Amino acid sequence: MKIILVYSPDEARRNSYVVSRFENELGAVLVAPDYRGDADIVINRSNDYAVAKYYESKGIRVFNGAEFTRLANDKQLCYDFMQEHGVEIMPTRYGTPPFVKKPRDSHGGNGVVMCRDADEYDEDFVCQKPASDLGRDVRVWVLGGKIITSILRVSATDFRSNYCLGGSAQMYSLSADEQGRVHKIIDLVTPLVADYYGIDFVFDNGRAVFNELEDAVGARMIYDHTDIDIIDMYIQYIKTTIGSPYCKGSC
Repeated sequence: MKIILVYSPDEARRNSYVVSRFENELGAVLVAPDYRGDADIVINRSNDYAVAKYYESKGIRVFNGAEFTRLANDKQLCYDFMQEHGVEIMPTRYGTPPFVKKPRDSHGGNGVVMCRDADEYDEDFVCQKPASDLGRDVRVWVLGGKIITSILRVSATDFRSNYCLGGSAQMYSLSADEQGRVHKIIDLVTPLVADYYGIDFVFDNGRAVFNELEDAVGARMIYDHTDIDIIDMYIQYIKTTIGSPYCKGSC
């Protein structure tokens, strides 16, 4: 069985620990997003919808599925989807200053700016009303349709609270209402073949509001602040999902 692990070269270097875990424990072969060779199983960590779509068209199991990857990596598409299904979002296509402007495919806060002039509105970007509680959000990790953990990210100097941009992090207990919001999203995206991902919420007047899905979700915060081995959990989930030769009748 040939398992391929798809990463861009830069992200593979940045996530060398994760790559080594998949190589050593699953026998996965690291490939770039433009690879179109043989595979029996695909672990797509490239955020590239076309990768998943290509292999799914051949009947090959992809973690995560193409439709989920497409949704998670197009912010406007994702906001529209959530709003259509009754999930609260901060309003988009919003041009009254101040407003947040971000590329539709932005990750890690890259290219996200606060605009204070109406002339900065651009329909090719996501332009969104900012939440009231700037510099504060929570990420929830989901694996196999189950909540694994949640961590609060806070920045005292930037409206973006991303950990990779210097935001601090601490464990966060979801309220019953917040858990309900998470489970509603899980129910919506599970049919799209959502295996392992993150759900981010911002806070507006103290209330958690959906912000984005993270397809190739990172794990650094989990390893820094918990004793959860999320990569091992994901590897075991993949083994159980694909069955033989890993499960040998025990799955």
